[in-house]
Amino acid sequence: MSPDDSVAAALAASACLVASAFCLVTLDRWLRRRAPHDLAWTIAMVLFVVGAASLWWAESRGWNSAVFRLFFLTGAVLNVAWLALGTVYLLFGRRVGDPIRTGLVCLSGWATGIVMTAPMKAPVDPVGFPTAKELFGTTPRVLAAVGSGVPAMVIIVGALWSALRVARGQVPAATPSARRAATSPRLLALGNVLIAAGALILSASGTLAGRLGKDRAFAVTLVAGVVVLFAGFVVASNAVGSRPRISAALAAALSPSH
Repeated sequence: MSPDDSVAAALAASACLVASAFCLVTLDRWLRRRAPHDLAWTIAMVLFVVGAASLWWAESRGWNSAVFRLFFLTGAVLNVAWLALGTVYLLFGRRVGDPIRTGLVCLSGWATGIVMTAPMKAPVDPVGFPTAKELFGTTPRVLAAVGSGVPAMVIIVGALWSALRVARGQVPAATPSARRAATSPRLLALGNVLIAAGALILSASGTLAGRLGKDRAFAVTLVAGVVVLFAGFVVASNAVGSRPRISAALAAALSPSH
């Protein structure tokens, strides 16, 4: 393994570990509160973990068709769409989010079948960084363009829209159910802005590739993007729903009489 490969592998491993922690936090919140945006983000982070782990494996052991298919499916096709669903739930509530979730489940299954069975135009180079243009036909590449581009616009436009509403003194949510859930409009808007920033960072690998090389550019943006996304999730989640209640035992232990 070359020094560049070692650095990329270490960065991919770091992204995988951070995303795993992120996933456990969102899963714990969903199990406790059953908030639909927490479930959407948990699914997005599971996909992120698989994508980062695929890159980690490829940089450590070499690329093959199975690893590239997993990396492409979870990173380029599905991940951003499930992340955007969390934003939809935060801003528009279940009335809008639930039908979109149903459609996204169906589309995710269809896209998985397409990507995992699509014929490849050439063998995968185990040491080079493969691209969809070199290996896949039109349909998987269109899925990646639509699956990443449209949800990214939802995240970015939603973040700007919510920030604008806060600047005007309004609650950053469009439906009554979402407005009732927002305990801190400013935090909700800030969380959405951070989530949008994380999505932009994740899409910046192409810009960095010319300076850092494709492998390292993807690894750097994975680490930076997931950290910013994690921050956005924490901020937005603290602005939605009831605040955690302290347990009776802990309250007694902390009372002045003790």
